[in-house]
Amino acid sequence: MTHSSSQIHAEPLNSSSRKARRGQSADTSVPRVRLFLVWGVLVAGAIGLAWRSYQLQILQAAELQEKARQQQVMSLRPYIPRRGIIDREGNVLATDRLVYSLYVHPKIFALPPQEVAAKLAGVLDNWTAAALVEKFQEQETGIRLERALEEDTATKIRRLSLDGVDLDRRYVRFYPQQESVAEVVGYADLDHQGQAGLELTQGKRLERPAAEYLIRRAGNGEIVPAYVPEGMLKLDNQRLQLTLDLRIQQTARQALKAALQQHNAKRGAVIVMDVRDGSLVSLVCEPTFNPNRYWESDVELFKNWTATDLYEPGSTFKPINVAIALDAKAIAPNTVIYDPGRIRIDGWNIFNHDFHARGGNGPMNIAEILQKSSNVGMIQIMQRLDKTQYYKTLRNLGLGEKVGVDLPSDAPSTLKSEEVFTERSIEAATTAFGQGFSLTPLKLVQLHSAIANGGKLVTPHVIAGVVDNDGKFVWQPNYPSKKVFSPENSHIVLEMMESVVEEGSGKTTIIPGYRSAGKTGTAQKARPRGGYIAGAKITSYVAILPVEAPRYTILAVVDEPQGGNTFGSTVAAPIVKSVMEALIAVEGIPPADPAALREAAQRRRNSRNCRQKSELCSNMARDGEEDCDRNQQESNQAYLNTSDFFPSLISNSSQISSES
Repeated sequence: MTHSSSQIHAEPLNSSSRKARRGQSADTSVPRVRLFLVWGVLVAGAIGLAWRSYQLQILQAAELQEKARQQQVMSLRPYIPRRGIIDREGNVLATDRLVYSLYVHPKIFALPPQEVAAKLAGVLDNWTAAALVEKFQEQETGIRLERALEEDTATKIRRLSLDGVDLDRRYVRFYPQQESVAEVVGYADLDHQGQAGLELTQGKRLERPAAEYLIRRAGNGEIVPAYVPEGMLKLDNQRLQLTLDLRIQQTARQALKAALQQHNAKRGAVIVMDVRDGSLVSLVCEPTFNPNRYWESDVELFKNWTATDLYEPGSTFKPINVAIALDAKAIAPNTVIYDPGRIRIDGWNIFNHDFHARGGNGPMNIAEILQKSSNVGMIQIMQRLDKTQYYKTLRNLGLGEKVGVDLPSDAPSTLKSEEVFTERSIEAATTAFGQGFSLTPLKLVQLHSAIANGGKLVTPHVIAGVVDNDGKFVWQPNYPSKKVFSPENSHIVLEMMESVVEEGSGKTTIIPGYRSAGKTGTAQKARPRGGYIAGAKITSYVAILPVEAPRYTILAVVDEPQGGNTFGSTVAAPIVKSVMEALIAVEGIPPADPAALREAAQRRRNSRNCRQKSELCSNMARDGEEDCDRNQQESNQAYLNTSDFFPSLISNSSQISSES
């Protein structure tokens, strides 16, 4: 029993043990699952973090760096002023300055409009209180009262502390000389873009290089001083220097204005050029405009018409033709031409300007043809040239081409085609006295400067270069030149032009003690589509100073002067004289040597004696007198005595051309 009983009790014990063992096994499997879950989460998290890190640091790195840069760094592009423009003496012609635009917003006035108007009128010179009140009624906001107030005026307005009144600060182009050089400098608009003159053609050179700076800023947006780039506000102080002299420019303008007013003329121009290199010392057009208030002017005034507009030069071209004929050996300085006062070419009757009052001039030497400005004499001179040769020489002088000046809209001169010029004799005939073709005033100055400088065709220009703060050139342009006349013949024509001043129509320009050469011109004004405008003319005078050492060519042109006594000698010549007097004073040009003046006078007397003997010989030849040979020899000897006046091409026999 005992044994059985123990067996009976042992079985339950075995059952409990098995259950306990199963419980223990279940208990250990739960932590494992949890462990695997935790490890799984951790691994997944690590993988996720690694992937995210990969995304942020690799895939999105550039994007995030850009966002960070935008938050931490500020891009700053400051306004860079345009380079200034100065004349040859350093006087400022154009610069940038700070100004203020004044706006009012009546909708948010804290005071009655009448009271606001009264306070503003006390500061603004161009407004009355009544006018301001009326202006306020135009709209509720955004009314501009002024576009360019200066700093002191803006300060006074700020002190008024008026609600609804705003000042907008900006930089604008400022021209301290106002209209004095407007036709050359031009203007830049409110967007700092050049629209005329050098502001237009030299825009790239006047603009300083644009710069963009990256500035570090703190969390509150303020700039961190330690990270401001070095030299951020440092600008080059280079300026564009011109060849103009403000003193001569102002004198020329005053003289031109007075002449235009006196003769009620349409417009006028004065040009002063250094014959040695083409530097333009003065370039004046009237009427002109104020570049500080360009919006008030007619756009026609923005061009420089000495470079853009063509005209027929008339008698001022005659010295050029004489130089052509001398170089072609078609004439000699002692050649005598018989001038009957009129001539018929291709069915056209051509007269001298004074034929109906004086008739023909008879025998004349070349200098006298220029002195009397004989059209018929010039025609006979140029008839000695082959027309093809004449045409090619004109083309070689640059007719039909642009002059090359560094101003906008440089217009080419016009010349008929070679076929027309050579087939019709009337073309060469009218060209002989400066009509039938057209050129710009600058082109005429260029051609006369070639006579003055010994035959070199230089390029007119107004830009000397770019200078630094010490006045040293950092850039200079290169202007082309070429030989077109011989030095000997250029000097001969120059002294013939001097005789025009002493004996001809240029007497009004004589300055005691100084030698100048000149030529007047009074030309009909051509229609755009052919023919001439009845009663309209262009008067001009061109001069070279001084004759003994040529330095300047001066041209004055007056368009459509009104009145009876309006000629180159009465309208344009006095302008040139005023400019020459200014040049003498400014440049310190010394008077000519007294002995040289006496010698020049004697040479002119010898020349007149030669002409008189040649005229006598011509008359005797027509009358059949046998003493002609003896008188001709005396005339030849007299011409040889003038060899220092006409230093080349002196032949041993006078050439006499007579026509009934």
